Amino acid sequence: MATSVIDKKESGESVSDPAHLYTAHVPADCWPIVYSPIYNISFLGMEKLHPFDAGKWGRVVNYLKEAGMINDETIVVPREAEEQDLLLVHTKRYINSLKYSLVVASITEVPPVAFLPNFIVQRKVLRPFRLQTGGTVMAGKLAVDRGWAINVGGGFHHCSADKGGGFCAYADISISIKFLFQHVEGISKAMIVDLDAHQGNGHERDFMDDDRVYILDVYNRSIYPGDNYAKRAIRCRQELEIGTSDDVYLGTVQRSLQRALYEFTPDIIIYNGGTDILDGDPLGALSVSPQGIIERDRLVFATARSRHIPLLMVTSGGYQKRTARIIADSVLNLRSCGLIGREGDTVELMKGGCLEMEPSAERLCARTLNG
Repeated sequence: MATSVIDKKESGESVSDPAHLYTAHVPADCWPIVYSPIYNISFLGMEKLHPFDAGKWGRVVNYLKEAGMINDETIVVPREAEEQDLLLVHTKRYINSLKYSLVVASITEVPPVAFLPNFIVQRKVLRPFRLQTGGTVMAGKLAVDRGWAINVGGGFHHCSADKGGGFCAYADISISIKFLFQHVEGISKAMIVDLDAHQGNGHERDFMDDDRVYILDVYNRSIYPGDNYAKRAIRCRQELEIGTSDDVYLGTVQRSLQRALYEFTPDIIIYNGGTDILDGDPLGALSVSPQGIIERDRLVFATARSRHIPLLMVTSGGYQKRTARIIADSVLNLRSCGLIGREGDTVELMKGGCLEMEPSAERLCARTLNG
């Protein structure tokens, strides 16, 4: 079975302990990759009623298993975020509003959910979101301990303390940062690098006027949510045109990262790596190739790893079936580049070769690695 966090009764922790989402120990042979099969939403065909691929997380893990990178023994299974965890960011009023199926239907943009009894909605719809939220919290601690971590789910960047939307029911990024600030020594400044195609208005509203959190957001200016108030919280903002492709996109990301890290020195980076930038995505409306996504992820990891800044990645949006394969290919490429590994793997991994890049992208990555 997969490596799970320790049982509360065995650990002696109180159920109300706000740090209970952190495991006491993850074996060295485990990858700091967090996933639970419960992440996937498959209920009465609901997964077919929204463009979001609500089963992509499981397919990412299956591809990584097929490639021989991970197995059920070497991944970390999170705990479900409970109400006291959610209240670290969310208002009690918002949490109570989720007891109404109509509210959840609006957040998930799946109207039939409004007609389901709420106990079913809690179990079949919201529980996967709570597991993914717990996964982002757990991955934050793993990133500090191991230098990097990936939550195969998460990235619900449209949800804020008092409002959900855009298929985002819980503010996992904000909650993870608050957990780190409160419970991990030495973590007092965080940078959010949001490279999903959509503006991350949820965490932007949560950290408005909070100098401890620097937000870099690169997004399509012409699509949802268009939250002008939330834009005030973005300290490095890049608005893209519809159809932006690899060269312009990667150059924008590279320059933005350099500027952000010149202006701010974080103790951790939270990377929202949405794949809805992919050419053909019905909601993202950008034109980045699969190779462009792989290069983007490598660029972010190379930048953080070369500066010894812990990096937490969440996978966020992506509305095509092929995105699961691209995410898995990107993770495999990060391993081939020596940018990720288990404890003790680094020397061996650095002997491998990165996925071949176009010359311009190779120069871009080299400049980033060299600072």
